[in-house]
Amino acid sequence: MTSKQYQEQIEILKKWAHAYYVDDNPIATDEEYDKLYHEVLDFETANPSEVVEDSPTKRVGGVVRDEFSKAKHIKRMWSMEDVFTTEEVQEWLDRVKKNVGECTYFCEPKFDGASMNLLYEDGKLVRAITRGDGVIGEEVTDNVRTIRSVPLSIEYKGQIEIRGEVVIRKDDFEIINRERLDENEQPFANPRNAAAGSLRQLDSSITAKRRLVFYPWGLGENTLTQRRLSEKMDYVYNLGFLEPPHAQECNTIEEIEAFYHKLISLRGEIPMMMDGMVIKVDEVSLQEDLGYTVKVPKWMCAYKFPAVEKVTRVNAITLQVGRTGVITPVAEVEPVDVDGAMIARATLHNFDEIERKGLMVGDSVILIRSGDVIPKITKVLSDRRNGSEQEITRPTECPTCSTELLDEGTLIKCQNLDCPDRVVNSIIHFAKKGSMNIDGLGSKIVEILVKEEKITDLLGLYHLKFEDLEGMEGFKQKRIQNLLDAIANTKGAPLHRLISAMGIEHIGEVAGKSLALEFGLGIVDATLEEVVAIDGIGEEMANSLLEFMRVNKEEVLKLFEVVQPTVEEKVEAVENPFKDKTVVLTGTMSVSRGVIKEMLEKLGAKVSGSVSKKTDFLVYGEEAGSKLTKAEGLGVSTLTEDEMRAMI
Repeated sequence: MTSKQYQEQIEILKKWAHAYYVDDNPIATDEEYDKLYHEVLDFETANPSEVVEDSPTKRVGGVVRDEFSKAKHIKRMWSMEDVFTTEEVQEWLDRVKKNVGECTYFCEPKFDGASMNLLYEDGKLVRAITRGDGVIGEEVTDNVRTIRSVPLSIEYKGQIEIRGEVVIRKDDFEIINRERLDENEQPFANPRNAAAGSLRQLDSSITAKRRLVFYPWGLGENTLTQRRLSEKMDYVYNLGFLEPPHAQECNTIEEIEAFYHKLISLRGEIPMMMDGMVIKVDEVSLQEDLGYTVKVPKWMCAYKFPAVEKVTRVNAITLQVGRTGVITPVAEVEPVDVDGAMIARATLHNFDEIERKGLMVGDSVILIRSGDVIPKITKVLSDRRNGSEQEITRPTECPTCSTELLDEGTLIKCQNLDCPDRVVNSIIHFAKKGSMNIDGLGSKIVEILVKEEKITDLLGLYHLKFEDLEGMEGFKQKRIQNLLDAIANTKGAPLHRLISAMGIEHIGEVAGKSLALEFGLGIVDATLEEVVAIDGIGEEMANSLLEFMRVNKEEVLKLFEVVQPTVEEKVEAVENPFKDKTVVLTGTMSVSRGVIKEMLEKLGAKVSGSVSKKTDFLVYGEEAGSKLTKAEGLGVSTLTEDEMRAMI
């Protein structure tokens, strides 16, 4: 075979593979494909310097890693707001309409798998990153290269991030589990776990055998010029990616509901697990106008499918002690398969709920699970009782440390700060992603460290030494060093992250930022009046903060001393025409509206997505539409981009 013939055979193989894996319309027999594949493989073995990067032979894996490295997304991967009822969908649509007017919506299935971000540069797949915390994920490129529905090269110049879901078809999932049972391995609980577990194999040849499939659903970094997201996605499908089996443009709640119920009716026929439908504002400029909350885009939501219900039996009640000392009762139930997941536990929230439901140990109950929502008991089937059931009594002693509990009615609390469960859960919260992000310090490791009395509180993390961990089961030299480095790397973290990582009830990331900016390290001495004066912080949050600082002030000050957090400072904008003004942006400008928004915010402006009487300026670019008309009608000052820049 000549080099030219090799190139031609490669193109034929790629064409055949695309027809089989993407179009689901084979144009060659398995025998023909295998014969040509081995001819190509023989040529590559004899001529290793001529092997092309996107050869189908690269799909078999074989790269073995010691561990996965971290990688950053160019643009953040967001989560989605969940809605569960027609009323909640209508409320979401009303919010969108209020801010940007009438919209066209793009609806498609929400597959239940593992989110993935593919980065292509000048047409080549250069990196595949899991969602992670939305900013940083794990780099699993070697494994993703084995997925046949992921093109190794595309006709696109420049950078583009293609986001989607890695899933396993239901029939393939059954095959994988049969194979695992034959090899005396634990079967996967559901296709989602199987997909996520397959992506995290250190040996990519194992991933190659797992029959993974990639369905794109969105974009990160890109320079595509199409005005609608659906048009951009059509372009992506034409690059060689799988298209979802169903998608639809909708303009009204009635059309959205009709498509939603159509997908539910097809749930059994569609080969992938679905847990809902995604609704997106289709016009890209309107997406930009709507923007984002701290956690989710305002222009898309997940309309979750109805919960799946099963009847099971409550065998026992166990008690969990949270990081704030709150005792949560958990029902241990007869294991039951609910929509592909084996459920053995259900939350009961508190003892008031147990009393309201009249629940007893031994009762038959209806259990529901909807998507990622924690399984819960909705109804007690008291007519099925046989007299052997046992009453559930409110606890008076902590199940972990035996300290007398404080019963506040709805909440029952362990007040012992040294209670091992409180320590464990507070450290788990402190170390998790979104808090201090201590890589390698998972819940099992924390439990071991506390049980072995290597640490007794948060501060103990910063006093761990190599010799403390040496010789412990599962702690090899490299793992110990990585953990100690990860802990050391948290020093100098922004103060707001440290505040939210402390696990103060009701105080999350957003409140942490406000408090850090307002008080700095003086937060330990803040008064109720000072805290409630902060926009967005109510009395319940303030009391929670003050009580935490009263009890733990000494420990917090020691933590500040050890971590030396970076104290963010309020930056007062210099006097300018836009300081403290409300500005709305519309139309196409010389740079993205996001860049202009950031620039105006640094000048002290509040950039809003909708025009009202309170709007001070509307800045418009080319193809400005209804917002400009509305602003002129309300007498709002309107500026071109050039006029705005001249004022600055």
